[in-house]
Amino acid sequence: MKIRRAVFLDRDGVINKVLLNDGKPFSPRRIEDFELLPWVEYALNSFKNMGFLNIVITNQPDIARGFARIEELNKIHEMIREKLPIDDILTCPHDDADNCQCRKPKPGMLFEAAKRWSINLKASFLIGDTWKDIEAGKLAGCKTILIDMPYNKYVLADFRVESLSSVVKIINDDR
Repeated sequence: MKIRRAVFLDRDGVINKVLLNDGKPFSPRRIEDFELLPWVEYALNSFKNMGFLNIVITNQPDIARGFARIEELNKIHEMIREKLPIDDILTCPHDDADNCQCRKPKPGMLFEAAKRWSINLKASFLIGDTWKDIEAGKLAGCKTILIDMPYNKYVLADFRVESLSSVVKIINDDR
C-alpha cells in the first residue's frame, strides 16, 4: 500500500471567512453566510499538483450546542466538495464537555484520516488559524502552518503566513 502525504486544512479561517463577534471567530451556520477566502482554489489545486491529499478537519461544536443544524453543515460541505479539490472532510460535531478524541486540539481526526488514507503524518502539513488547530497538528507529528489573524498573535507554529497563497511556496520548497 502506498504511503501518502496530506495537507490538512482547518475549515473556518483557512478555507472560508469566519464571522467575528467581539473579536472572536465563529463558524458560518448557514450556507448563505459561507464565503470562500481568496487563493483557496489556487492553493488546493497546487497541493494536488504536488501530489498531496487535501483533507479538511473541522470542529463544529455549534451542532452539539444546538446553534446549527447538521443538514446545513452537510450543505456547506457539499458545496466545498463541488468547488474545491478536497479528498475528504472530517468533522467533530462535539462540544468541549463531550471530551471526545476527535475535537481539536486532540489529534483524533488526523489519526483517523491517516488510517483511512494511508498518510504519513510526519511528511504532512496542517494549516490552521487557532491554537487548537496547531496543537492537533503538533500532537500528530505534522508540520504546522498558521494563517495570521488578529485573534492568534501568540500562537506558535512551524510557519506563520498571511494567506494560503504563501503556503504554496512553503510546501513546494519542503518537497
